[in-house]
Amino acid sequence: MKLRIALPITLGFLLAVPAFAQRPEDRKEERHDDHKDGPRANQGRIPQGPPPQRERNARPEEERHDKRVNSVPHVTNDHWYGHDKPNDRRYVVSRPFEHGHFEHIGASYRYRVERFDRDRHRFWFPGGFYFQVADWDWNLAADWCWDCGDDFTVYDDPDHPGWYLVYNIHTGGYVHATYMGS
Repeated sequence: MKLRIALPITLGFLLAVPAFAQRPEDRKEERHDDHKDGPRANQGRIPQGPPPQRERNARPEEERHDKRVNSVPHVTNDHWYGHDKPNDRRYVVSRPFEHGHFEHIGASYRYRVERFDRDRHRFWFPGGFYFQVADWDWNLAADWCWDCGDDFTVYDDPDHPGWYLVYNIHTGGYVHATYMGS
């Protein structure tokens, strides 16, 4: 009787062991191997530069397809959509670049986040460089995969001095962030 019960339990355990043998970080890396092939958003291209500087009262541009309208900040066909108005008071900074100017910006610089603080909306790139996402943009980036190997690029914001645009090359979205130093 004991053998009838013990044999199926043992067999079930032996079949389950390989599934548990893989470490969580291996599964995470495996899930995101497609990122190594390059960007998925913006037709597979990283924008060469930031959006052009606009007139003071310019409104955020919306992307329109058929009857759909997309006003969320994103890049499609190298065109930046949803960028807030240049005279938006939320972006007024009393001391722009208070912690210095982050110089490694543009399409030739791709970063992976080394550390991430979800509660404070902060992230660190290799070398200890860290940024804080604007509170009003956090809802756009809260579901980004900050700690699983997504790549990011950084651009100066031409309309809001002291701010940067952090572009997620896999989602095509971008958010405003301030450089906090290293």
